[in-house]
Amino acid sequence: MSPPTSRGGGRGGVGRGAPKSGGLGGGQVEGRHAVRELLIAGRRPVRDVWISETADADDIVALAEASGVPVRRVARGRLDAEARTDAPQGVLAHARDLAEADLGELGEREATFLVVLDGVTDPQNLGAILRTAEVAGATGVVLARHRAAHVTPAVAKAAAGAIEYLPIAVVAGIPSALRTLASQGVWTVGLDPDAERPVWELGVATERVALVLGAEGAGLSRLTRERCDVGVSIPLAGRIGSLNVAAAAAVALFEVARLRGLA
Repeated sequence: MSPPTSRGGGRGGVGRGAPKSGGLGGGQVEGRHAVRELLIAGRRPVRDVWISETADADDIVALAEASGVPVRRVARGRLDAEARTDAPQGVLAHARDLAEADLGELGEREATFLVVLDGVTDPQNLGAILRTAEVAGATGVVLARHRAAHVTPAVAKAAAGAIEYLPIAVVAGIPSALRTLASQGVWTVGLDPDAERPVWELGVATERVALVLGAEGAGLSRLTRERCDVGVSIPLAGRIGSLNVAAAAAVALFEVARLRGLA
C-alpha cells in the first residue's frame, strides 16, 4: 500500500496559550519520581510536601526548600493513611490540580504529535502511556471526559512526572475530537490489530499526526475507527494474540518517534 499524500490546512507555529482550568485531577502526587518532577518543573503551585519520618528523601527536601514549599515530616502510618496508592514510597505532595489544555491549540502546533486515548480506564495503563508519550516526544494527549481514566494519584505515580510536562486535553467525545484535528490538517492514525499496514510503514509519521489508541480489551470504538484517516497494526510473531494497551502504545509511539527522527 502506498502512503497517503501530505495533508495541509493546519496553522503551524501557534503556541499553546493558556490552558483551561478543569477536572483533570493531579492535585495529590505520590512517589519519589512524581514528586521530584513536580518540584523541578515548577509549573503549578505546591501547597506542601509530606515525607515519612523513616524516608531518605534529602533531594526532595532540598528541592522543596529551594522553591519555598513547606515540608512536613510525618509518621509513616499518617502518610500511608493520607496516600491513595499502595506504595507512595514515603513521599507525597499536595498541589493545584492540573489545568486542561485546549484541543484546538494542541492541533495547531507545527510539529503536532498527539496521543488520543479512546476509553482507557485503567490508571496504571494511563500512567504508563503518559510516561512513554512524554519520553517519546509527544506534544500532547487527548482524553475523553467520560468513561475514561483521568489523573488520579495512581496515574500520577505511574506517569513518574510526565504529567508536569505533557499538555492534556479533555474532550466530550473522541470521534468529534478526531474531526476537529482533521479539520486542522492533523493526520489521525488508529492502532488497530486488524489493519493491514504495519506501523513501521506509516507514511504520514513525519506529518502532523495523532496516534489513536483504543480501550483495554475492546480496542477502538466503531465510530472512532471510522474517523481515523489511517489504520496501522503491530504484527505479532508469538502465540499470544494481543498486547496490553500500554505496551502497544510504547511500541507504536517509539516507532512513530523513530520515523520522525526523534528516537
